[in-house]
Formats: sequence, C-alpha cells, structure tokens
Amino acid sequence: MTEERQYVDYERDGNIVTIAMNRPEKLNAVSDEVVRQLMTAFRNFDADPEAHVAILCGRGRAFCSGADVHQRQLRSREEFERLGGPQGHGANSGDLLMQAVNWKPVIAAVHGYVLGLGLGMMLDCDLIVAEAGTKFHLTETSRGLGSAKQWAQLHFRSGAFADEVALTGRYFTAEEAKAGNLINRVAPTGRLMEEARKLAEEVASNPPLSVRATVRTRRWRLGQVVREAAHQQAPMKLYLSEDFHEAALAFKEKRKPRPFKGR
Repeated sequence: MTEERQYVDYERDGNIVTIAMNRPEKLNAVSDEVVRQLMTAFRNFDADPEAHVAILCGRGRAFCSGADVHQRQLRSREEFERLGGPQGHGANSGDLLMQAVNWKPVIAAVHGYVLGLGLGMMLDCDLIVAEAGTKFHLTETSRGLGSAKQWAQLHFRSGAFADEVALTGRYFTAEEAKAGNLINRVAPTGRLMEEARKLAEEVASNPPLSVRATVRTRRWRLGQVVREAAHQQAPMKLYLSEDFHEAALAFKEKRKPRPFKGR
C-alpha cells in the first residue's frame, strides 16, 4: 500500500505553531487530501495545551492557487449530485476553523497568489498578514460557481470593496486589500513570516482564555453570516450548470471559455 504524501507541515516553536501547505509544484492547489491533512493539523493545534497561536502559510511561490480543478471541479455529474458540491466527503475547507474546541487564534500569512478556495481559507482566519505585491482573485465568480459565501466573508471585513470584488471577480493586490480593510498588515518583501511571527507574539502575550473568548465570538458571527449566504445560493446548484462545466473545462484545456449561456 502506497503511503499518502504529506502535503502539510506542522511545527511548534514555543507557544506559536506554523501550519504550512507544502505542495509547491501545484502552487498549493487544494485537493481533498490537502484539506484532510489540514484538518488533522488544526486538531493537533487545538488540542495542544502549549500551543496558543497558529500561523497558516504556504511553501513555494504562492500561498494557494485554489481548489485542485482536475480533482474537484471536473467530477462527473453523478459525483456532484452525490457530494452536493465539488468537495469530497470530510474535505470541506470551510470546516477547518469552525469546528474547534478551544477556539485559538489563527493568523494567515499569505504571499504570491491567493486564489479561489485559498482566498476563502484566508478569510476564515482571525488575522491576515500579506507580503507586498501579493495578488488575490475570487475565481468562483468567473468559474460559474457563484461567490455568495465569499461575498459574505469579504463583507464581514469590508463593505463596498467586497461588493466590487465579488461581482467583477477581478484580481486585487495586498495594498488594495489593506486600503479596503480586508487584511491587517502588509509585510515588506521577504519578511512575511517575520511580520506574522511578531503579530502572533503580540496576540500570545495576552491571557489565552481572554483571546479565545473573542475568537469564538468572532467565528460564531462569521459562521452565521456565511451559512445564511450559502443557504441562499445552495438551491441554485451552480456546480451542475453548463456554464460551470465549460469554465472548468476551459481551465483544464488552457483556453478561453466559450460564450456563457446562463444555464
């Protein structure tokens, strides 16, 4: 039996844990296996009494290029209907921070590209540090998946800027994100993890239970907003639409999508 490759690195230094996606050859594209390994890492962090703050980051040239399109978005229609969406059983990235026991703070340290599902994971984190020049893209809009959930995540942090990003699906930079109150800090090039560590140390210097009370309340509210948005979009089953299939196929075949038909 072939041993499963390790896609997630876990390290603890004092009270601070680093959880790093390590699939650099795919720009940390998220497959079902990656999500399950992240779940294990976050459970270990949550259960460790010596761990107070975690930093989520990505190895290589990018934080995350989004969902693994070849696995998740090119499933058969039967699979989509059985699973209720692109994610596999037990591999929903939206559950990573919403099923904690101890509600410890997580800082996203992002660089390079933060696309699609990677943007969603980042927005679930409690604090965000981005390296200067980082590029973000809400790919769900152009892929035909709909961005109701991501709109809710964006709106939780930012107002009009969130509306524009969700409806245009355009790229935006770390500097724009900071100006739009979407992220907390922009780190100089080459100093991302140093800046994320400084922020983690500031958080960790406080009484842990005091911090966790705020984290639990924040995530409860964020979860409520996201569930309401998802509830509105779910009946549309956009992952079964012709437009979604064409957008995913165009990505696989490295071409422009044919004209969308609204069905």
